[in-house]
Amino acid sequence: MKSITVVGASLAGLYAARALRTQGFDGRLVIVGDEHHQPYDRPPLSKDFLTGATDQGQLALVDADDTADLYAEWYLGTRATGLDAAGGTVLLDGDRSLETDAVVIATGATPRLLPGQEPGDPAHTGVHTLRTLDDAQALREDLARGQARVVVIGGGFIGAEVASSCAMLGHDVTVVEAAPLPLVPQLGDDMAKVCAGLHADHGVTLVAGTGVAGLQGGRGYSHHPDSPDRVTGVELTDGRLLPADIVVVGIGVRPNTDWLESSGLLLKDGVVCDAGCVGSLPNVVAVGDVARVDGHRAEHWTSATEQAGIAAQNLLAGSTVATHRSLPYFWSDQYGVRIQFAGRRLPTDTPRIVEGSADARSFLACYERDGQTTAVLAVNRPRPFMRYRRELKCAV
Repeated sequence: MKSITVVGASLAGLYAARALRTQGFDGRLVIVGDEHHQPYDRPPLSKDFLTGATDQGQLALVDADDTADLYAEWYLGTRATGLDAAGGTVLLDGDRSLETDAVVIATGATPRLLPGQEPGDPAHTGVHTLRTLDDAQALREDLARGQARVVVIGGGFIGAEVASSCAMLGHDVTVVEAAPLPLVPQLGDDMAKVCAGLHADHGVTLVAGTGVAGLQGGRGYSHHPDSPDRVTGVELTDGRLLPADIVVVGIGVRPNTDWLESSGLLLKDGVVCDAGCVGSLPNVVAVGDVARVDGHRAEHWTSATEQAGIAAQNLLAGSTVATHRSLPYFWSDQYGVRIQFAGRRLPTDTPRIVEGSADARSFLACYERDGQTTAVLAVNRPRPFMRYRRELKCAV
């Protein structure tokens, strides 16, 4: 194998490229990324970067020494438009192409939009999504114009983190969640209720159990009196209207697989892979948010980094010689509180607080099934959480 192309220049793609070199690949390595930036860390975008506590330079995942060690060709600001795996070709925008012997797909995911909303829609300025550094920069600049009424649509982790950051900056914040409670799929009713209480603790209004019917725009935005097309409100499906100067849409993501539609790869909510991150076509692996590995697609930092080494090993071996079986793990920082979760819980699993207090917003809870711990949740209890997480990993 003389050449490998990594499509996706974010965390998963970078870790895959590093793994390829570490595991002995010394051929041509090409990294294609649709953003103009070198790889950077995304989790701080909704937190410290948004509040101004972290600058762009601190987000960087590579420095000059790292890029030299990779000895890769970088195609940044370049979008992959197709894959001809049989012909060994990655198609690029501008009618360009790359000849390659193998491909690592690490194109991540893109934010879901409201019905009728288009990316960068000029009809409603002041409406944001948060996925990329450019997204975060645009939102940060908007928030810096002065105190605003911010409506965050979606109460998941990204929505909650953005709400927390906006509240810290002194804005009037409302979170709209279509489900009766945010985070129920991840945490279950009881624990989701506790985490939802963090919003009220910090003066943020949570409107749950109703959806969004549409956005209103027009004159009246106090910081932009000369902008007639700026968003002014959010219409809810129950008939209410929430005044809004800034709207952040955080209703989840979808995997970036549009460019693979005619590739012949099996696609189903991501690139379908076996337990070793190997796709349905020879010499193609997938990692990170875009990869559906052994029936599961994980949108978390840890999964992206762990999958990369396995995928590289199998790609270089030419078959699945190793599998990815790590324990699901994610964390979120909201309102000065760290929430950590590890394990595989079922809706019927019962949570039990084993130390601390939910009222004090500092506790550790175990999810149990037939007398066995299946998952663990910690709120501001990082040390005991790591101990329980290690014990769960040993049981996998």
